[in-house]
Amino acid sequence: MAMVLEKVVPFGRSLDEYQKMFNLTAADFAGQILGVADGPASFNAEGTKQGYSITSIDPIYNFTGVDIQSRFDAVVNGIIEQIKNTPDDWVWDYHHSPDALRLSRERSLQLFLADYDTGKRAGRYITAELPTLPFVDQQFDLAVCSHFLFLYSAHFDKDFHLRSLQELLRVAKEVRVFPLLTLMLERSPYLDSMIQTLQATYDVAIQPVGYELQRGGNEMLVVRSRLSRTNGENAKPSSVMV
Repeated sequence: MAMVLEKVVPFGRSLDEYQKMFNLTAADFAGQILGVADGPASFNAEGTKQGYSITSIDPIYNFTGVDIQSRFDAVVNGIIEQIKNTPDDWVWDYHHSPDALRLSRERSLQLFLADYDTGKRAGRYITAELPTLPFVDQQFDLAVCSHFLFLYSAHFDKDFHLRSLQELLRVAKEVRVFPLLTLMLERSPYLDSMIQTLQATYDVAIQPVGYELQRGGNEMLVVRSRLSRTNGENAKPSSVMV
């Protein structure tokens, strides 16, 4: 089914946010990283300037930069207004206020748009979506999935989540997913089932992270191939194993 841009919320996040959402270290950035559902994040643009190898996928990359900017302009006022009207749902340690959040999203979008056409030509922005990805087995050292799996549990069923996680584990040695909450600020009803299924084959952990915007959304799921453990602190299992 073709994506309908009018149903998309094209909010992207910065490299610094990705570092905090996924506990990214210098060792992580030394490998091949896949960003899943990156949308108009500046993660790829900023990371590429620092010499990192990042590939971003999202169905939104079927559209032009002008289209994406237009959609952002159409929805940003309403979204920020909704955030202002639900003050108890948000933590402002990082962004400080709804208006500061808006400025951050605008900045990420502009950095993304400045890099978008060049990145598409270089193969860094690829039109693709879960649960089927156009990559060979273990092509990436790490796949990070931001604000898609689990967050949209009301829109995508348990089978979709499992097939998506299995596909990510096919193409990457390690997968990290953030956040673990739904849009209703509840732990995803699929999380326990995913953990139960995956831990038979993989190392599975829930780890705290240094980022929280949705209240209570300060954890990520980490799934790692047992055959690809590396030396170093970041490769060690979490203290919160499940």
